[in-house]
Amino acid sequence: MTEITLANLMSPVAPTWCPGCGNFSILTALKQALVELGLKMEEVVLVFGIGCSGNTADFIKGYGFHALHGRGLANAIGIKLANHRQKVIMIGGDGDIYGEGLNHLVAACRGNHDLTALVFNNHRYSLTTGQTSPTSAKGTVSKSTPQGLIEDPIGALSIAVSNGAGFVARAYAGKLKQMVDLIKAGILYEGFSLIDVQQPCPSFNKEQDYAWYQANVFDLPADYDANNRGQALVTLLDQDKLGLGVLYRNDQHVAYHKEVPCLQNASLIEQFPKKTDLSKALVEFV
Repeated sequence: MTEITLANLMSPVAPTWCPGCGNFSILTALKQALVELGLKMEEVVLVFGIGCSGNTADFIKGYGFHALHGRGLANAIGIKLANHRQKVIMIGGDGDIYGEGLNHLVAACRGNHDLTALVFNNHRYSLTTGQTSPTSAKGTVSKSTPQGLIEDPIGALSIAVSNGAGFVARAYAGKLKQMVDLIKAGILYEGFSLIDVQQPCPSFNKEQDYAWYQANVFDLPADYDANNRGQALVTLLDQDKLGLGVLYRNDQHVAYHKEVPCLQNASLIEQFPKKTDLSKALVEFV
């Protein structure tokens, strides 16, 4: 097996994100987390959605799968069930996971599937040049809402906590070390981990720039009890001041694959025949 190093993760394709985009630091944090965990290249599968975050597929080397818009988590669940020994990380945006893929997010939470969803949350559909996303603030003026957004932003992390996710955290692209630590904790957690990364989009979200985040994010206090589900939900009701850290963690919640009888002794891929003779079947249909 090949050890994960920064050199091994280096893609020949240079990132094409806009200057100042938070995606650069998220990619750096993901790489650093994988290196610090001491994992092997063959032990990790990266699943990518669509959008600016999905373009990460071009900028990192590894074993992975580029899914359809909103379907990344469904593919990640399938990969995990096929070989539950893998560390599966799904990389998507707020539109990808909280919009088109919201039903799959709820399914991943309910089952507590042992994978990590890393959400690049810039409150916009930025690859299509700045339409509002499910996390955009009410009143946001954009190409899709020239008179202002009517809906309230979705409480995606509250949905995750309410529906069985075992690990829910919020990070900020401007705090690299904290982001690395949260990604590592999410990957190591045995169950479904959702890490929402707040990030500026300098091209299409001028309101929530780095100065805005500096004024509106805060580290959860030392006495914050991440095992208290009620406290997590109360904290998440405030969508103006954004608490950073592990918002909720349930170490008593059993991961999905551990309750599937046929996976108790071996993974599905290990149970699959090494060689399958299809000649008889092919003769019947020729």
